[in-house]
Amino acid sequence: MEKGGQDWFEQCILPDNTELQEHNLKTDRFILIGDRCKIDYGLEGSEIVVCEFSTINGDIHAEGDVRIDNFCEIWGDVYATEDAYLGEGVKIKGRLIVHGDLDIGDNVQIEKGFEAKGWISIRNPMPVLTYIVLYLVTLLGIEKEEEILEIMQKLFGYDEDEMAEMPLIIPSNSVLNMQIFSVPKSMSIGKNCRLHGNIRAGSVTVDTGNTIFGSLRAEGNITVAPNNEIHGNIHSAGDVVICEGVHVLGDIQCSNLTLNEESRLDGTIKAPLGVRIVREKC
Repeated sequence: MEKGGQDWFEQCILPDNTELQEHNLKTDRFILIGDRCKIDYGLEGSEIVVCEFSTINGDIHAEGDVRIDNFCEIWGDVYATEDAYLGEGVKIKGRLIVHGDLDIGDNVQIEKGFEAKGWISIRNPMPVLTYIVLYLVTLLGIEKEEEILEIMQKLFGYDEDEMAEMPLIIPSNSVLNMQIFSVPKSMSIGKNCRLHGNIRAGSVTVDTGNTIFGSLRAEGNITVAPNNEIHGNIHSAGDVVICEGVHVLGDIQCSNLTLNEESRLDGTIKAPLGVRIVREKC
């Protein structure tokens, strides 16, 4: 992918009600996994797209389509309630079950066999991002690259009010395993999520009502909205804001700390540039 074309895809977005369970990353939304990701969980969502050279160490369950790009490895079963698209060199260590049509590329390996109830086409489906761009060009009559990038920003960009409509996006080169949830740049966590693992990101924003069983670590700022429970430490090279009703069961280390008086901290504070205790609600 060209650098300019992936700017819109550098942020990690976990929408409302996302669950990172012991062996599964689960949402009722569209799931989009970037290229060269290593994920030691299964995936469960409405539709699932996995970009090239990614590894998924678990099952994939989609209520709609599944699209797996070139040279991905899936160390489990793949279930698609509708259609499935497998690019060149895809390896599936388990079974493939497709209730709709199957588009399959060259040198695809499915170790435990497959079942497709619709048409089977043996060809190379186009790469995921090319498919998205051509879809936008055809649907909207776009001609210039700048217009395509602008539409992608609108499609995958967001603000807090739009978080409820967003897909689950894991950016390129992310690592998710039993110990860490590491993404290259920013992470935004929606409402009422339940996550296991130590989060590592460029910056972190946590909306309300979440339970996180792990620590938060960021090179930039961390903001924790009201009524969250963090079962770990918070470490930031920048500023940290802790709102009312937040319970942090570990330590906080940062440059500047803004702490609401109605929050609770079980550990210690290290903030060389100052700690500010506030009464106003976030």
